[in-house]
Amino acid sequence: MTPKVKRAIFILILSEFLVCLGISLVIPVMPFLRNELHLSAFDMGVMTSLFAFAQFIASPIIGRTSDKIGRKPILAVGLFLFMVSEFLFAATNYLWLFDISRIIGGLSAAMVAPTAMAFAADITTKKQRAKVIGWLSAAFSGGLILGPGVGGLLAKLDYKAPFWVSGVLGLISMIALLALLPKDEEVDLTPSDVDQMQRDVSSMKGNWSDLVSKPVILLFAMILISSFGLQGFESIYSLFVNQVFHFSLDNIALVLTLNGLISLVFQVALFDRLVVRFNETRLIRYCFFLAFAGTIWIIFAHTKWEVIIATLFAFTAFDLLRPAITTLLTKLSSKNQGLINGLNMSLTSVGNVIGPLMSGILLDMNTHYPYVVVAVFLGVSYLMTFMIRIQSKTNLNVD
Repeated sequence: MTPKVKRAIFILILSEFLVCLGISLVIPVMPFLRNELHLSAFDMGVMTSLFAFAQFIASPIIGRTSDKIGRKPILAVGLFLFMVSEFLFAATNYLWLFDISRIIGGLSAAMVAPTAMAFAADITTKKQRAKVIGWLSAAFSGGLILGPGVGGLLAKLDYKAPFWVSGVLGLISMIALLALLPKDEEVDLTPSDVDQMQRDVSSMKGNWSDLVSKPVILLFAMILISSFGLQGFESIYSLFVNQVFHFSLDNIALVLTLNGLISLVFQVALFDRLVVRFNETRLIRYCFFLAFAGTIWIIFAHTKWEVIIATLFAFTAFDLLRPAITTLLTKLSSKNQGLINGLNMSLTSVGNVIGPLMSGILLDMNTHYPYVVVAVFLGVSYLMTFMIRIQSKTNLNVD
């Protein structure tokens, strides 16, 4: 990689880290925000679903737009909207303004996440891509390492403080990106990388027909189900453990911090090796099984430590699922990376809309119902991976 490519990747990772740090600052606060403002689990689910719905509508449009006008302007606007969303959430106590804040946040996520992945795919070869996508995914986990602990400390001063800090982090990210990220056309590649990327393009003729093939449809279905499972699991997690196991703010922050540390190790140091060792398809299969097993364990857990261990299994599996599926999808076409990642994010958002709404409604009915439903969908996804394995060898040439 040339210095400009390395700098571009570094800025993408930094922006992802700061935004995810901002997002994770507020996670431990949510159950206490609910209690302070007398909101229902359904109200909390609606806020999360509005975020995901806006993401769903905007992602494919923005992905296609970034293919045409470039990645940097989209990323900058996305970071600006993130800042606006967090400041608005911090400044109000009205539910309808919370909902508007989440819609703006969803638009920002649609601009930042798939565009960063598309930019990374644009400037890397297939061989480099798994490692770089692993780094970007690790930036997410790195934000989770610091976020919950810092958010818990800030919340002791004022429960809105994490949202103000989150908005400031969005501003810092935007300034760093505008100042340091080169434009798409300014990223110079080594001759060997150019040759390899040209070979990648020539080896993927007919990529549009590949996008409607059975393996790809199954992959997209697993994106939908995994996002549904993750959001169904994660969106009410702090509410669930606070209500059932009486987790404190510090307990929730500890679990999320431990998860961030473990995921960081797996995504930075081990993800590329896991892909080489097992290939993406098998790694996806094992992750779905571990997420399923962890969810079942939580349903039958009796102690806090059981819940913590089961949670770490499930969250680590979810954290590896996303980059594994994304890496496989980016290998389908060396062109239109914005569209591919936009469709990826859009399908993710569908699951993100349904998951929190379902979990919020079911949690109000019975504390264990959300995880029973999530476990069923994860089990179905695990079985679907066997179909992907058979097709991928012939159609996708996964090795």
